[in-house]
Amino acid sequence: MKIIGDFHIHSKYSRATSPSMDLQNLDNWARIKGINVLGTGDFTHPKWFDSIKQELGPAEQGLFKLCGSDSPTRFILTSEISCIYKKADPASAKGYGEAKKVRKVHIVIFAPTIKAVEKINKKLNEIGNLYSDGRPILGLDAKELAKIVLDADENCLVVPAHIWTPWFAVFGSKSGFNSLEECFDEYAKYIYAVETGLSSDPAMNWRLSQLDKITLISNSDAHSPQKIGREANVFDTEFSYYGILDAIKSKNPKKFLYTIEFFPEEGKYHYDGHRLCNLSLSPEQSKKYNNICPRCAKPLVIGVLNRVAELADRPEGFVPKNAIPFKNLIPLNEVIAESVGVSVASKEVAKHYNNLIKNLGSEFEILLNTEKKEIEKQSLPEIAEGILRVRQGKVFVESGYDGVYGKIKIFEAKEILNKKNFSSQKTLL
Repeated sequence: MKIIGDFHIHSKYSRATSPSMDLQNLDNWARIKGINVLGTGDFTHPKWFDSIKQELGPAEQGLFKLCGSDSPTRFILTSEISCIYKKADPASAKGYGEAKKVRKVHIVIFAPTIKAVEKINKKLNEIGNLYSDGRPILGLDAKELAKIVLDADENCLVVPAHIWTPWFAVFGSKSGFNSLEECFDEYAKYIYAVETGLSSDPAMNWRLSQLDKITLISNSDAHSPQKIGREANVFDTEFSYYGILDAIKSKNPKKFLYTIEFFPEEGKYHYDGHRLCNLSLSPEQSKKYNNICPRCAKPLVIGVLNRVAELADRPEGFVPKNAIPFKNLIPLNEVIAESVGVSVASKEVAKHYNNLIKNLGSEFEILLNTEKKEIEKQSLPEIAEGILRVRQGKVFVESGYDGVYGKIKIFEAKEILNKKNFSSQKTLL
């Protein structure tokens, strides 16, 4: 069965999240977006876990649905943990005893049953305060977290989150490691997948041979319902927890069809830079300045593109055997806003968005499959042209850096101002 899954999201109990991140709203937006299986997120938070147990009931094996609802949306039990701890740096420890540095690693965990979650939460509650945040901060080695999770149920899945983010990731430039083995030690063999994050795409990760046997998954890390599905995974497998688990673990391209990706330049940490200095630099420019900000003389925040190049053992463009393909997309409301030259929050965008969803189906169906002429009938020629250009990758991107999202453009300003007849052109680029 064709499945679109977004597994890493957050609830209203996480910091900096929308109060509308509840199960009813998530179910509704999953249908709008075209997501079949959505992560619950935050199952470690006691109040959110109570909501999960009260509002969701069993569906297909290992999946859940809203009680008393005929919604097709299914939920899968997931949560993210922030592990902050000290661990020896293998490079600096040689000959100098156990030199240690602070590590900050975010990890997404999947569980097949409520019972497994209860076991995990019981152990984690002995280590830290699970009420403090939907994504709890625990003084726990990533390896020890993996042990706790897999001891609860061998069918749980441990996935390092947004693996290249500078501050909170397994390969992050500020507090990460150079390999999964350095982070997880003997438990590295149980890491079957990693999350690429918004600032990298699979092509960047293919440059590391150490990831050849690891499945690359992509999720939204959404903090509001409208953001779910900005990255996702597309499967053709049994509609169950175990079907999805097998597709991920086996890295079978017949079962795991492709991932849906941000254009990585749009991510908040693609380039190097300094937000306070309003400075964005490519890796080549950073090297010229010895990774020191030329404006304030402090170390630059080294972004994902630079860090990937540091650990890569292959050239750009390398594609491993059996690599899972991917498609870059831009959320539909952003395409509409860009196409008609207004802000995403405008009423005009909402009007076109709602009309397209009502008449053509889910957002993913429109972005991925609907023919241009059908989109034109329900909106405007320029919106149809915008969607087509995104499918073809014909966009202009200004890279994000140091926590600042990148800026993406589909059209040149004069194209919108001149109101050209987009319907009469196959492409303008």
